[in-house]
Amino acid sequence: MLKIPELAMNTRRNLITVCNGEKRRWNNRQEAQAFFLEAMMSSDGEEHDRNECIYIQLLNGLSYCTDED
Repeated sequence: MLKIPELAMNTRRNLITVCNGEKRRWNNRQEAQAFFLEAMMSSDGEEHDRNECIYIQLLNGLSYCTDED
């Protein structure tokens, strides 16, 4: 379970994603989720796995999301 209930999370706080070595700063969690969901659905193999990893981290409320193990 999350330490902070999902409804209580600040969806406007800045967050950072690192995918395939590319660091990107987001101001809106929903935009980042939509971007990585679309990227995940339109890719396959290793690229799909990287996007899925970040998408799951975003859903879990993390503010620093990376595709590294």
